[in-house]
Amino acid sequence: MSTETIDLKTKLVADFQAREAVMNGEASSAFHQKKRAAIARFDKLGFPTIRNEEWKYSNVKDLISESYHFNAESTLSSADLENLNIPDQDANILYFVNGHYRPELSQLISSSEFITIDSLQGAYKINPELVNTYFSEFKENPDAFTALNTAFAQDGVFIHVPDNQAVDHPVILRFVSDSRTQNTGSQPRNIIAVGKNAQVKLAESFRTLGDQRSFTNVVTEIHMGQDANVEYYKVQNESNMAYHIGTTQVYMLDRSHFYAGTITLNGKFTRNNLNIQLDGERCEAHMYGLYFPDGTQHVDNHTVADHMKPNSESNELYKGILRDKSKGVFNGKIFVRPDAQKTNAFQSCKNIVLSTNATMNTKPQLEIYADDVKCSHGTTTGQIDEEALFYMRSRGISRPEAMSLLMYAFCADVVSQIKIDSIREYLEEVIAEKLSEK
Repeated sequence: MSTETIDLKTKLVADFQAREAVMNGEASSAFHQKKRAAIARFDKLGFPTIRNEEWKYSNVKDLISESYHFNAESTLSSADLENLNIPDQDANILYFVNGHYRPELSQLISSSEFITIDSLQGAYKINPELVNTYFSEFKENPDAFTALNTAFAQDGVFIHVPDNQAVDHPVILRFVSDSRTQNTGSQPRNIIAVGKNAQVKLAESFRTLGDQRSFTNVVTEIHMGQDANVEYYKVQNESNMAYHIGTTQVYMLDRSHFYAGTITLNGKFTRNNLNIQLDGERCEAHMYGLYFPDGTQHVDNHTVADHMKPNSESNELYKGILRDKSKGVFNGKIFVRPDAQKTNAFQSCKNIVLSTNATMNTKPQLEIYADDVKCSHGTTTGQIDEEALFYMRSRGISRPEAMSLLMYAFCADVVSQIKIDSIREYLEEVIAEKLSEK
């Protein structure tokens, strides 16, 4: 283990102990006991190395080689953030800068009758028992970064949709790292609890301002009641000095429907974990992903669809376009437990590699413990279709334009799945511009 790893790990554990020492009576709360258990797990696990199978192709040595100012104060104003806004968004929009909720930059338009939206800190002050009910320990998925987030969870969003409520306006969470003067770190914890027969659309956006390093370690928990319907989108358009570790944990009960889109446009190092437990009958989970690493960027998508009960379905499609010396990783796991008869589970990962120096590592996995199921997985990695390119050039289209059009068509069946119009239109514009850059 490197000296840098020992130093950062020791510093983080010491920071936790220092905070705990001044907590007085709050240190004995059930909420804090989960944090204490998490820091003990982090201390035991340490940062992962490439000897860890789950991190075999994603080396975090560079990420942890420097220190970060966590939850640093920022003077960013609405004027500073204007260029980051997506126009014409009729939505609840919450801003978090360096992990801190900024209510003066945010707008809430949905009635509290249909949805409760608050910062994690604010919700805990009002109803600590409710927040603690949904604040999980993730013992079933031991991971150092998730344990670290649990231990230091201070802010983020808490959303509660009561039974039988359909929320008309999406909830947009905008996380901004202000790294103009120093390396910054944030560890937001988002908890979304959606009741029986309730519906909501959610989106997370991650951006960076400044040329210093940023490190975001975010965890989002989504708890879905019976017949609940959740659409969830994650858009990452961070800087070339941004390191991002994100874990989204989804718990589904009978007849619930979950729909996810993960779009990675930019960032130095990105690791997205999407873990879905289909713990009910007739659940449906749909997962779409798209990523565009270039330069020396690294994008790693790990997904889990864990079928625990009968008659459920999961569908997954991830696509990537890799340039220069970039690296991509896809590891998709499907578990079908013994009780999950009549499961339908499908997984596909397709990639275009535009450079001999770019690398794509894919590892689809099936573990099936039931005998009456339909499951399949597949992955392809190749270059641009030369026949299609020749056909378009024979029609008078230049090679760069033809390549851009073919790559955009490759992306279209993922982008078209974004059901929030303003986000989809923004992505169509940004992706078209990105594909025509070189």
